[in-house]
Amino acid sequence: MKRFTVQGNIVDIPGRAIYYGEVVVEDGRIKSIERLPDSDAQSQASGFILPGFVDSHVHIESSMLVPAEFAKLAVVHGTVGTISDPHEIANVCGMEGVEFMIENGKTVPFKFHFGAPSCVPATVFETAGAALNAEDVDKLLQKPEIHYLSEMMNFPGVLFGDEEVYKKIASAKKYGKPVDGHAPGLRGADAKKYIDAGISTDHECFTAEEALDKLDQGMKILVREGSAAKNFEALIGLLDEHYRMMMFCSDDKHPDSLAIGHINQLCARAVAKGIDVFKVLQAACINPVKHYSMNIGLLQAGDPADFILVEDLVNFTVTRTYINGELVAENGGSKIETKKSALINQFDCGEKTVADFRFALDEFPADIYAIEALDGQLITNKYQCAPPVNNGAYESDTANDILKIVVVNRYRNAPVARAFIKNFGIKRGAMASSVAHDSHNIVAVGVDDESLARAVNLVINEQGGVSAVYNGTEKILALPVAGLMSNEDGYKVAEDYTAIDRVTKEEMGSTLAAPFMTLSFMALLVIPHLKLSDLGLFDGDSFSFVK
Repeated sequence: MKRFTVQGNIVDIPGRAIYYGEVVVEDGRIKSIERLPDSDAQSQASGFILPGFVDSHVHIESSMLVPAEFAKLAVVHGTVGTISDPHEIANVCGMEGVEFMIENGKTVPFKFHFGAPSCVPATVFETAGAALNAEDVDKLLQKPEIHYLSEMMNFPGVLFGDEEVYKKIASAKKYGKPVDGHAPGLRGADAKKYIDAGISTDHECFTAEEALDKLDQGMKILVREGSAAKNFEALIGLLDEHYRMMMFCSDDKHPDSLAIGHINQLCARAVAKGIDVFKVLQAACINPVKHYSMNIGLLQAGDPADFILVEDLVNFTVTRTYINGELVAENGGSKIETKKSALINQFDCGEKTVADFRFALDEFPADIYAIEALDGQLITNKYQCAPPVNNGAYESDTANDILKIVVVNRYRNAPVARAFIKNFGIKRGAMASSVAHDSHNIVAVGVDDESLARAVNLVINEQGGVSAVYNGTEKILALPVAGLMSNEDGYKVAEDYTAIDRVTKEEMGSTLAAPFMTLSFMALLVIPHLKLSDLGLFDGDSFSFVK
């Protein structure tokens, strides 16, 4: 029988109280929490004990780390569990991919709560590596490791009564598991119909007005702050009044930012805005556990011993993290060891030639629209443009920041889809990535066809990765696990990613805060207004290809 005690300032979130006390842990559970007499000096020196943080919606794959390595970095920041949607790997490897995430997650002391991907593929307007129908989703939802139906991105299917969509929702209801939402911009009667179908959360609100409309109709709102989509500033003002109906999430977080911080950073920012600390911690620690019935302790007698110590309730610097009574991180160091995972992938296209990227005039005879990328947002705008012409083909216009963007089918040899994009800021070379939501074909942006070909071929040769080429230099971070993740040490991946990310800014000229993360969403058709799939330029408002 393993027994130990931890003393400090106990943060009782439901009771809105802080007192000096002792947590008694026995066999991985909290046996008791006892109030102790204290002096001011003793209390000030002891730090604060509180439940662990939870990321209420994250795609582990976007960290470029397998689950075990994600956990290795996350526990340092006090995260003890996640609500994790594995639809990235499901779009590549199907059911086998979901099983890979579950089994890899079991190798470490961390509480992953995976969902059953609801939209694989996300749309029929792109080529994916797999499809999960309602029967597949039902099988997944029967598993004890699957805790909810992942984000229902096909909100038009909900609104217009798509039979397959409603079968998936019905399965979740049958097994008593919640349904996550994804409905950017949906408001009023349409939002009500979506919510009434049984969908309980949304992490896609990008204005306070939209979030408030959904809150008023009973939907729980997730405040998202990831590496690309940043909605914290727009939504955090609602937390003071609606703290029982809100949670924090990252959605997509690249390894460099995960190495620096996680949900603890959002707590610090919220407290700095003057929001009551108990309300902040309600959203960060309590609400996800209760909404999803997570197997995570809430610092109560009888609970699993999942708790953290922080230096103060201002910066939330984590000094210790316990999961099931095991010390998994201490003073900025993780105690989770790296073990190389097996590889799983689906990549079957050959190298491309420079001619594959030529954009002939007759391919786009009508008005030309560029995708206008917005820094810190997943939504894009339509931007009418007139790219320069040379030898009967359109070219990038670096002077006006209109660059060529391409999507290459990674699952078979097929013609390259071509379009233009504004706001990447690149002045030389090209960058490419096999992380391209949601079907994860290869997406690339560049100033010339030669650079595009080199960047794309680097990714193809590694069977996945992110690459950058410029002035004769070639760099790649290989992602051999489904073309999405590395199986290397998480801190090494973070370091390598930081280096290649710096190249895109300092050497190539990108003006974006997270160029690769932004690039990865330029093929995400379910987010308006204009995107590019491997099948062509797509209008997210009319949900059809641009003619």
